[in-house]
Amino acid sequence: MLQTLQPMPIIAPSILAADFANLEREVKLINESEADWIHVDIMDGVFVPNISFGIPVTESINKHATKPLDVHLMIVQPEKYVEAFFKAGAKVISVHIEACPHLHRNIQQIKALGIKAGVAVNPHTPVSQLVDIIADVDLVCLMSVNPGFGGQKFIENTYAKVKEIKSLIKDKKSTALIEIDGGVNTQNAPLLIEAGADVLVAGNFVFSSANPKETIQRLKAL
Repeated sequence: MLQTLQPMPIIAPSILAADFANLEREVKLINESEADWIHVDIMDGVFVPNISFGIPVTESINKHATKPLDVHLMIVQPEKYVEAFFKAGAKVISVHIEACPHLHRNIQQIKALGIKAGVAVNPHTPVSQLVDIIADVDLVCLMSVNPGFGGQKFIENTYAKVKEIKSLIKDKKSTALIEIDGGVNTQNAPLLIEAGADVLVAGNFVFSSANPKETIQRLKAL
């Protein structure tokens, strides 16, 4: 199981912040680093006000990747594309609670493919909405910025939400990991881990640094 493959925290650099003109080089950089996963943000311009990339680019990333692809679907009607992203190489797929009126069905669809299923949660969405799904998911992807664009300022209320989710996980005897996506850096990461986070997604903080491998190493050592 992915939960037991790596010591915590699991570090998942977001390829959204990479140099797309040199994608193979950027993926190989992650391969050679202490990162555990590669976070792949899929945006449709409908659920979020931006478009990133889709199935062909995910396939290209997977072609060069030696780390598991953690695919975050920021799209409407994700059920139409889950199988395609699985075939493209996804080992974890997260769908947004706000985009899924039949969330249990979405989670079951992902798990039926034999991979890990996550539920992503926007900053404004109350933790209470996870009560009936938390025992069925492998991952909660907690957005610590409003989804759609990289490089945004970290939302400070995230710490409280992590603690709430951790409490809910314990209460429901769930094995879900808590992933933080947005504005993560070496200043807030220790506080996030202390609050209960297991997986840290970092995009601009990694790829805009002078030495991305060293930056990943610093996050991993927290």
